[in-house]
Amino acid sequence: MPMNNQEQKTYTFHVHGMHCNACVLMTENELKDLPNITHVKSSLHNHSVEVVGDFGNKTPEQIAEELSVPLKPHGYTVSVEKQIAAKNWADFTIAVPIALAFAVLFVVLQKAGLVNLVNTGSVTYATAFFIGIIASLSTCMAVVGGLVLSMSATFAKEGDTVKPQLLFHAGRIVSFFIFGGIIGAIGAAFTLNTAMTVTLNILIGIVMLILGINLLDVFPWAKKLQPAMPKFIAKHAHGISKFNHTLTPMLVGIATFFLPCGFTQSMQLYALSTGSFLAGSLTMLAFALGTLPILALVSFSSLGIKNHKQSGVFFKAAGLIVIMFALFNLINSLVIIGAISPIFNF
Repeated sequence: MPMNNQEQKTYTFHVHGMHCNACVLMTENELKDLPNITHVKSSLHNHSVEVVGDFGNKTPEQIAEELSVPLKPHGYTVSVEKQIAAKNWADFTIAVPIALAFAVLFVVLQKAGLVNLVNTGSVTYATAFFIGIIASLSTCMAVVGGLVLSMSATFAKEGDTVKPQLLFHAGRIVSFFIFGGIIGAIGAAFTLNTAMTVTLNILIGIVMLILGINLLDVFPWAKKLQPAMPKFIAKHAHGISKFNHTLTPMLVGIATFFLPCGFTQSMQLYALSTGSFLAGSLTMLAFALGTLPILALVSFSSLGIKNHKQSGVFFKAAGLIVIMFALFNLINSLVIIGAISPIFNF
């Protein structure tokens, strides 16, 4: 039954737990499905959400509590008053030693010649796989986890829980391989010269640096710098999960390639710089395989690292490691163009 426009009111609430553009997409898509809401617009800049709808005689506090219900499973809460998020600097006392231990292990493995994570400014498959692991645990991938849970709930009502999950992950892995190759082939078509390749590598390093700083969760200004997929593409990708069809899980898996995750976009940039269908496809495949273990746990058991009591330590340690990768990439790119002398001899 259509609402009387006179009964509709506009409210603005604070949203706690927002970290990236994926959070904007997630909050909007979850709230717009509520029956008494006609318009939703989230803002990462203000960590807020504006809703238009008919809430009767409910107070703003009651409305905020009602809006929190569908968002809490994804790690968000809505309130009238703005809460100052704790930066938890104490987490660094554990995160820094973890990151340093990883750096030492990294150097040891490089010296031993067992792996080659950084090589003249390039991103190898081992790097892509590791970044995939971090991406699957980061808040940037929250929207993918939300897609999985939404799809799971839809099909679970019909008693089918395993097949949709398998189709989702198969669609995701295959699409990352194919689209990664296409991006690589596009790079070849443009015949990237050394300057353009180095420029892309520097851009990748900057994107990863921003992602790493955001994972630290102590510099709110960095969230404004994070790149995002055009919103209309991401919204269509998310909307696929609402259709209940046998092939829907596979389509959702394919759509995740276009969702607003900065880690995915940094790997897509690198795939473009390879100028090769095979190199691009294998890079994106390695990244997708890195995300597989955690996303599989999310889909089958609703695991959420961001809600764990030690999540702050994990994200800060992961952020420091990502920053390390970014700096390696940036430094080696500058070495290639002769801007600085070689710093690392492995």
